[in-house]
Formats: sequence, C-alpha cells, structure tokens
Amino acid sequence: MNLTLNLTGLLDDAKCFDFVRAHRWPEGVRCCKCDSDSVLRNGHDDAQPHRQRYLCKACGCRFDDLSGTVLAGRHQPLQVWILCLYFMGLNLSNRQIAQELGLNESDTQEMTRQLREDFARKTPQVVLSGEVEIDEVYVVAGHKGNPAAVEKKPRRTAQPLARRAGTRHDGKGKAADSWNNTARWTSRPERS
Repeated sequence: MNLTLNLTGLLDDAKCFDFVRAHRWPEGVRCCKCDSDSVLRNGHDDAQPHRQRYLCKACGCRFDDLSGTVLAGRHQPLQVWILCLYFMGLNLSNRQIAQELGLNESDTQEMTRQLREDFARKTPQVVLSGEVEIDEVYVVAGHKGNPAAVEKKPRRTAQPLARRAGTRHDGKGKAADSWNNTARWTSRPERS
C-alpha cells in the first residue's frame, strides 16, 4: 500500500500565523519601526484573513505579522515557508526539500538561501570575555597521523652509471656489455 502524505494540507493558515506571532513576539507585539509596545490590532489582510494588521500608537506605523521579516512579500504561501524551515531543521538537502514540497529545485535553493541569510543576520555576534580556555592542538603534517612517514630520510649517494646498469664504459663513451661481470658490479660480497 502506497501512502502519500500532503504535509501542506496538515497546516492551515491560522496555525502558521499563530506560529509566526509566537516566535516573533514572545513577549507581545512590538512596533517594527520604533519597538514600542503600544500597538493596536488594525484588521486583517484581505487576501489572507489570518494575517493580522497592527497600528503603532507611538509612531503611527502600520505593519502586519510578516512585515520586516524574510517572509514578507513572497509568492510562496506561509505554509510552504514553515515546512521548508522544518525540513531545514531535519537537515534535508535542497533536492529533498523540493521533492517534499513539490517545488522546483531552484525555488527551494533560493528559499533556503534567504532563510539562512536572515538567520545569520539576526544571530547575535559571540563575544568572549573574562578567562577563555581552549584545549591543546596536535597537528601532524600529512600522512594521516603517521609522523614517521614525513621524517626526512638521508639522501642516497649517487653511484656510477656502470654499477647501476650492470655495464662498464670502455672510455670512448660506449657502454660495453658486462654480462659476466654483472654480479661483481651489482651484488655485494657476503660477509662472514
């Protein structure tokens, strides 16, 4: 039995906008422009009835649930963005996310890039202070942790051509065959 599941059908707009509000303003809605907490609800979006509009009493700014976020003004529905975030959290590849959401891979690539950049922009910079401790570091140059393999070995001295090739020269630039004398030139005498 082949069971396919339409994940976008499991999430409705109301749940998605509730999710955005809960994560964007855990302490209550604040103005996008002046960060004031004196904000009034000001109706709903015509195309998306669960998208709340707001009016700031301090500066008069009008905004909604998605204003000032990476999700504002996007052509994909909010459900798709929420599921994309979920799949990114599961460490799925862009190809797998595209297959799960029924999207083009290039669209998924652009969505994940925008989400990652937004997270990187909003992540506070880490500042170290006080006493900072680190572990020691052991670095081995090459050969996958085998330092003996990278030790310098003594150079071999060059041997005359006649000894290496098993031939001898006749003094006129020609090599004479020394088949009978090969053992004398190439092998070492045994020591007793």
